[in-house]
Amino acid sequence: MKNRTIGVLMGGLSSERDVSLRSGEAVLEALRARGYKAQAIYVDRDLDRVLRQASIDVAFIALHGRYGEDGCVQGMLEMMGIPYTGSDVLASALAMHKVKAKELFRLHNLPTPAYYVAASSADGDDVVARHGDFGYPCVVKPAREGSSVGISIVHGERELLAAIEEAACFDGEVLVERYIAGQEVSVAVVGGRALGAVEIAPKGDFYDYGAKYTKGGSHYFLPPRLSPERYRGVLTQAVRAVQALGCRGATRVDLIVSETGNEYLLEVNTVPGMTPTSLLPKIAAAAGIDFAELCEAQLIGAALPSHGPRGDRRIAQRGFDGNERRTQSPAPH
Repeated sequence: MKNRTIGVLMGGLSSERDVSLRSGEAVLEALRARGYKAQAIYVDRDLDRVLRQASIDVAFIALHGRYGEDGCVQGMLEMMGIPYTGSDVLASALAMHKVKAKELFRLHNLPTPAYYVAASSADGDDVVARHGDFGYPCVVKPAREGSSVGISIVHGERELLAAIEEAACFDGEVLVERYIAGQEVSVAVVGGRALGAVEIAPKGDFYDYGAKYTKGGSHYFLPPRLSPERYRGVLTQAVRAVQALGCRGATRVDLIVSETGNEYLLEVNTVPGMTPTSLLPKIAAAAGIDFAELCEAQLIGAALPSHGPRGDRRIAQRGFDGNERRTQSPAPH
């Protein structure tokens, strides 16, 4: 793998561009420190041209949000025959779409907060009528955004209308979800195995964009302040959520553990942040995996999922547990 050219895709067109740049730069530095021939690929609307000019062998996706985490870039890389890190096109799209993800959670009997989809074009009376006795507080969020962009906690009708209008600025489909009071917990799942979890105690009302990416914006507890039984339950639910969506590589699963001790799945992140304040590296470090090793593990898992294994040359590598892993060799492009 170290004789191949690695392109770290960063930037992108979403509202999370700045975070992606920070993730990408950190990954780039780590891979170079491990001896890989890695180069930065700054993603814009001319990505296909940039990729062809760069002539990379493998893509490390450090893109967050739309067009990078939702299957779009994955599809382009599939068409170009470039192996890439993370989940495939379908799993990426499903995980990014919070409504579709919740539908699959329910199909697999996985607990998730009650919800409904609000029409962003509806007038105020229709919104209030649709909400009915759903109750307050509730959480309003765009169906396809990350990093808590466009999310509001709502306590009444007037706030509900304003929150739906704000969320609709980011997505035409708006998710209204029952608010669950409890502990916010994130689980790192790498290669289908739960590495551990972290509890987040934001200083503000909830774990919003500022709390995520501002140093000192939240307190973190590793491991979470949960009983051993509840902790095992959280890890199990996270792995089941990843399996339900068909994700691979490194993922982060966000949950709420209610005050009555029940776990509720919120979402699965298929391209978790890799910034200094990001949760996946924190959890990995607590499990004895340093940042560079975490990056390398994701790189080793790069593949072309839609290309069947028959006839493909494959390269054996080693995973965290010492077991052999096999990744596809780059296809010509």
